[in-house]
Amino acid sequence: MPRLWTETIDEHRRAVRDATLDATAALVAEHGLAGVSMSRIAERTGIGRATLYKYFPDVDAILLAWHQRQIAEHLQQLTEIRDRARSQAPATPATVLRAVLEAFAFIQYGHHAGGAGAELQAMVHRGEHLAHARRRLRALLADPLRAGVDTGDVRADLPTDELAAYCLHALTAAADLSSKAAVRRLVALTLDSLRPPR
Repeated sequence: MPRLWTETIDEHRRAVRDATLDATAALVAEHGLAGVSMSRIAERTGIGRATLYKYFPDVDAILLAWHQRQIAEHLQQLTEIRDRARSQAPATPATVLRAVLEAFAFIQYGHHAGGAGAELQAMVHRGEHLAHARRRLRALLADPLRAGVDTGDVRADLPTDELAAYCLHALTAAADLSSKAAVRRLVALTLDSLRPPR
């Protein structure tokens, strides 16, 4: 097949896939998980059911693909924030760590939707793809934590991998908070707990 034709087909497939994921998330938000079917998704997306089944075998597969896309977008966002914080003066391990932890906490806070949003999060927050994402998040935090240990800004009595896991678990509590000010206080508390013991 000519390259242009192949690129056009791949682009079309990506567009159909993205439209399917977006439509499914919107339907879950409107009707809850029980109110979502392949027929409704096909209708909302504007494609035939037979075409939809060529892309996904069932609603669960669509929801898993949606969640994997969300995770990839969040990891990309956090990486960009870390890199931007590193390039701004004065860049210190503490400022980089604060930027990444605050961004992660606000992502969690964004999951505060409740209702169908909470139902969707509970369903997709399982499986190997989530374990892989957690490993990548810990690795993303490991560099600024190690650099903070080297400068004396971060405690050295615990391995950085454990500190990274602690930060991520602590900041998932942001999903239950009711204001952005509360999220910032949680980030400050987490950062305080990383300081070397007196």
